[in-house]
Amino acid sequence: MKKKVIILGSTGSIGKTTFKIIKKSKKNFSVELMSTNKNSKLLLNQAKILNVKKAVIFDEKKFIESKKIYKKNKIKLYNNFSSATKLIKKKVDITICGISGIYGLQHLLKSIEISKKVGVANKESIICGWNLIKKSLYKNQTKFIPLDSEHFSLWRLIRNKKINDIKEVFLTASGGPFLNKKKSDLKNIDSKLALRHPNWKMGKKISIDSATMMNKVFEVIEAHKLFNIDFNKIKILIHPTSYIHSIVKLKDGTIHLLAHDTKMEIPIANSLFENNIYNYNDNKFNININNMKFYKPNKNQFPSLKFLDQFKNRNKYYEILLIVGNDELVNYYLKNKIKYEDIYYLLSKLIKMNLLKNYDNNGHISLKKINKIIKIVKSNIRNIIKNKKIK
Repeated sequence: MKKKVIILGSTGSIGKTTFKIIKKSKKNFSVELMSTNKNSKLLLNQAKILNVKKAVIFDEKKFIESKKIYKKNKIKLYNNFSSATKLIKKKVDITICGISGIYGLQHLLKSIEISKKVGVANKESIICGWNLIKKSLYKNQTKFIPLDSEHFSLWRLIRNKKINDIKEVFLTASGGPFLNKKKSDLKNIDSKLALRHPNWKMGKKISIDSATMMNKVFEVIEAHKLFNIDFNKIKILIHPTSYIHSIVKLKDGTIHLLAHDTKMEIPIANSLFENNIYNYNDNKFNININNMKFYKPNKNQFPSLKFLDQFKNRNKYYEILLIVGNDELVNYYLKNKIKYEDIYYLLSKLIKMNLLKNYDNNGHISLKKINKIIKIVKSNIRNIIKNKKIK
């Protein structure tokens, strides 16, 4: 019997990889629903190839436009994920959640309700809404699989281990395109250079986060939430080749690590097939002593890592501020409205403003409260940039 699948964000990097895997294995999967924000042309082409009957276009303008252009199309179009899933009476086998940013949280929560299993590549949603996600997973008896390579690897390494048996966890980082650059060389860096990741093909936002190493800040927080591992046990190591994705040191003296090629096809395919063997062509993947080097990261070179030092004593809403603030600043940078070094400088400035001091640290986190914080953060960043309070 074919596994029933939903692909959220099918036109992004995670979605395209998922589409590619399923296209090669049509006999194993039936895609029930796909979504995009604006790329309706690619979405409908994907849907046609995989014989998908329903698709969601979140951008209202693109949705209306597509309804007119493709009115003779047999694919039923929706502008809302909840409306598209109303007729799903029986849980699908797996939903791949590839929508990036905090915007994906509400769709992830809905996916949990209608799926036996969710594969998630959205650290922003996990960090900001983990309490909501965890509660929904338990209520709906839905299995959760992290798709980011580091957390997928960590999940595979410790799923049969007791948390108390773990001495240390190491998440690896390539160091991005500026690993061998001095801090003084990173002034006025063009975004085209920052987007040139040496190992991975990724979307623009995550590529910039990799360059600044802000992605590692988020990954440490994510690992803490997903696996309930103490912050002090989670470390970052620079590993330029990106072959080793995570390392676990146990109290019994053994060290366990997981290596795989620098392609998201591996965690996604293994999540889709799970107990069935996926035949990955790894002819070019070769581990030897020359690509097994590790270094401690330099916080002067990558100042974003300093945010982790501040995290432990902050209001619990600090992580939402970090996520939203960074998202906004990266977007401004990609639009050439701020400089590369301003991402860290302005985020630090935002944190010092203590915007969330009146929020109850013991209060319940809800989608409504998260959305309110998002508006506060976005408004303050706009004001900072508008007033040109830039170093």
